[in-house]
Amino acid sequence: MSFSKRNISVGFLYFYVHFITEVVCFFMLGRYIGTGPEVWVWLLAYDMLAFVPQAIIGFVSDRFRKIPFGIIGSVLLAVSLPLFFRFTASPYVALVILCLGNACTHVAGAEATLRSSGGSLSHSAIFVSGGSFGVITGKILADMAVPFWILSVFALTAIPFVMLAKVISAEAAHSGSPCKNFKYAKTTLPAAVIILLAVFIVAVRGYMGYGIPTSWNKTLAQTVLLYAAMGFGKAFGGIFSDIFGARRMAFVSTAAALPFLMFGDNYIAVSLIGVFLFSMTMSITLGILVSVLPGSPGLAFGLTTIGLFLGSAPVFFFRFTTVFANCVIIAAFTLMCVGCIFAVMRRDSA
Repeated sequence: MSFSKRNISVGFLYFYVHFITEVVCFFMLGRYIGTGPEVWVWLLAYDMLAFVPQAIIGFVSDRFRKIPFGIIGSVLLAVSLPLFFRFTASPYVALVILCLGNACTHVAGAEATLRSSGGSLSHSAIFVSGGSFGVITGKILADMAVPFWILSVFALTAIPFVMLAKVISAEAAHSGSPCKNFKYAKTTLPAAVIILLAVFIVAVRGYMGYGIPTSWNKTLAQTVLLYAAMGFGKAFGGIFSDIFGARRMAFVSTAAALPFLMFGDNYIAVSLIGVFLFSMTMSITLGILVSVLPGSPGLAFGLTTIGLFLGSAPVFFFRFTTVFANCVIIAAFTLMCVGCIFAVMRRDSA
């Protein structure tokens, strides 16, 4: 698959939308949950309510293309803030609305970038990478004296970007099979097997994302670097896959990340390289799922978010606290992911 510049601006437009989405979400979460003992309950509820419904919303979006989920999501995000900060008796209602807004903008971004990409991974990779930068920005703003209404207005600025992306991708979105050029998965395996293995890879990535040892991360600047490495890794994973081949990049990034993740606990530069490489597989697993679900890119994206939730949920209840145990888990899961990649990806995807 060669690198395509066609409609790549849709990816950058939704980079901004995704960035705004995460800024709003983590601003609210940071202001409310703080550092109390119940923090894990709120974060688990947020992950479940924001990630799991995306498969349902994606399924609906695939079949009712005229529903403006991007605009709906932006409005829900804007509404959740005054509901939360002015009507404190309804924090749970505000959280549900916030999560639904998050899910809607994510699905809209996935639909727009996948349908307009012509089979390239760069578009969706650039879109998804915006989330990492938004998360850390939202956390920073939550600790500052920023009025909530500024973030509410900020959420509404996503609407023009959603509308412009819709115009740019209109031709591809209305074509018969806009995702027919996604051909990253083997045709000799049952679709159900490919879906299960791809979701497993995503789940492993979700689990390892929480379990990566980063004892060096003690200052705000270091946290910013960590999230930046994640964001750039996600973006360049798609770009490099279009240039050098998805199967090749999936293997190289997964295998090469292993030593950096295992031995970077106390070395920031080593760890950041590992995080960058580790994050590159995001768009590749999405491309695999769309290959077997070309008529349902929204559902395919929703399956990846379910995988992320399944992978991250166990961390809220138990985690390995020693460096040795983490290294063993990282090595074992990495080898399993490499095996899954070889099992499901076709050779000519390179």
